[in-house]
Amino acid sequence: MIHIRNAHEGEAEVLANIGLRSWQKAMGSIGSPVELLESASDAFSNFTRNVWLTITVIELNGEVVGWAAREGLDETISDFWIDPGFLRRGLGSALLERIEQDMREQGLEKVSLHTHAGNVDAIGFFKARGYEINWLSIVYSPKLDSDVPTIGLSKALVEDSDGVYGPGI
Repeated sequence: MIHIRNAHEGEAEVLANIGLRSWQKAMGSIGSPVELLESASDAFSNFTRNVWLTITVIELNGEVVGWAAREGLDETISDFWIDPGFLRRGLGSALLERIEQDMREQGLEKVSLHTHAGNVDAIGFFKARGYEINWLSIVYSPKLDSDVPTIGLSKALVEDSDGVYGPGI
């Protein structure tokens, strides 16, 4: 049974571990040196401990298996992680639908996010759910000592009007 809820303050370690495992899988195409892994682990620990109020959790049969965050509580999904052992079970879709619904209820009209260009699984996942690629940027990463192509994706949360004000005739 799938259950989606807000994160609890005491589960930062569980969430950080899921984020780190998912991040390692996503980074596979560009490599992840050992020193970067330690930095990523610290970053996930700090993030989940400090901004847990912005995190939405998905559970499967009572086990936390993924989470998403809107760090700024704005239109940007800053983090979206499903434990690699639980992929392709509809969990990501369910979590994304909840996040998008929460955003609609807050009156937001679009959602955006970004990932590295080599993360083809994530890009395919979001494109299959109506997201479009809006930009590509290449940013130097000192931790990787290389340029990292990054892709921005977005999706409208409200349907475009036909451009006519007032009721349609």
